[in-house]
Order: sequence, then C-alpha cells, then structure tokens
Amino acid sequence: MQITARDVMTTRVHTLKPDLTVADAVQFFYKASEEEGRKVFGMMVTDNSDRLIGMLSMYDILLFIRPKHIHVWGTMDDIDISGLVDNACERTRSILVGDIMSTDLISVTPDTHLMMLLDLMIKKHVRRIPVLENDQILGMVYISDLFYNLLDKLTAD
Repeated sequence: MQITARDVMTTRVHTLKPDLTVADAVQFFYKASEEEGRKVFGMMVTDNSDRLIGMLSMYDILLFIRPKHIHVWGTMDDIDISGLVDNACERTRSILVGDIMSTDLISVTPDTHLMMLLDLMIKKHVRRIPVLENDQILGMVYISDLFYNLLDKLTAD
C-alpha cells in the first residue's frame, strides 16, 4: 500500500491573515494550541480568498526579535543589555504578519508519497508542509505526524 500526504495530513488547519499584528497572531497560536491539544508552532497565512500566500512560524517571529548583529556581541558580558528582551518584544507586537511571514513556500498534493514528504522536510529543514489541490488548502503534514506514522510501521507485528 502506498502512503501519501492524504494519509498523514491533518485536515483541521488554522490560518492567519497578513494584516494581523504579531501580537494578534500569538493569540491565534495559543488558541490553536488549545484546540489541537498540542502546541502549534506555525500557521498558514491566507488572502481574502483563502489562498495560501505565506507561513508564519515561531522561527519567523524569533528571527525578527533577535538583534540583527548579535553575532558580533560576543558573550554580552561587557554591554548593557537591560531591557533588551522587553524592548524587542514591544517592537515586535505591532509588526504585521505579512511583513515577517515566509513567502518562499513548499507545498505538496494529497497524492505525494510519504518518502517524498520525508525527503522534502529533511532537505528543506521544514516541520510542516501545506497540502494543496487546485490552490485549495486541504490540510497540513507535520513532521511529527509523519514520524509517528513511520514509528507505527516500525513497531507493527
């Protein structure tokens, strides 16, 4: 039997709009996590026609919060960093989702083979891939769901 994205995808998806602030998006992350019973770290961003236009993940938010030149700061023992985290978070609250979302997207069709999904996720370092058919969002494949599907096969008698 061939296992495809259709077999491992989650069909209940949560989306954001690009004109939401990051502060609003964070509330959506909390709500989605509560509804899913597991932490949600990334969501699709859709336009007014519900077409996929981007993804917002914890990585996008953390990348924006992180000071651009932190790599030259050394151990940070010799500089005044009081208020650095609070200031970065305050600055980030009003930024729009559309300004920091990832737009270089990878998506698959529902018939994409599980091994192709695994290969894409490893090569592209992604934890979730939207499943689309004719520009319609059908679901999302999470690397954790793919992993546990394979674990089930590894432990099957």
